[in-house]
Amino acid sequence: MWGWILWTLLGVVALLLAGVLAIVLVMRSKNPRGLGMVRRFNRRFTNRQAMRHAGEAGSEYAVIRHVGRRSGAPYATPIGTYPVGDDFLVFLPYGADADWVRNIRAAGTAELMTDGRVHQVTPRVVDAAEALPHLPAGDRRIARLFRVTDFLVLERAAVASGGAR
Repeated sequence: MWGWILWTLLGVVALLLAGVLAIVLVMRSKNPRGLGMVRRFNRRFTNRQAMRHAGEAGSEYAVIRHVGRRSGAPYATPIGTYPVGDDFLVFLPYGADADWVRNIRAAGTAELMTDGRVHQVTPRVVDAAEALPHLPAGDRRIARLFRVTDFLVLERAAVASGGAR
């Protein structure tokens, strides 16, 4: 009896390890088909879960609200941000061609809700050399593991006197 339980457990562990390895290889190779599969999974499952508390005080995720560059439809995407002075740094594991990145670059502005506060931001793509020094050591290792070469700096838009933007 214990034999089949052990083999089943080893099989599950082997499948999990194979899945993690496959994701790492897809992210490192930037294979368009593989990235598409990861994006679809994230849109359907991970993003929905993250959006439950994204942008709220204490949440690890922020929400970037943007407008479709062709449709004009409003969108909200959960993202991880790192404070860099008055601005925010964002990993771009899929590259600068992700739809939400293209949307905010086309619009030139977006609304970022993080830690319960809303900020008007303007995007600027930067390379790893500029971004990596601002990340914690563990996140630098993840960026290198997935060969993340593009990062986004979301610069807070200037606020005019009287609070008008």
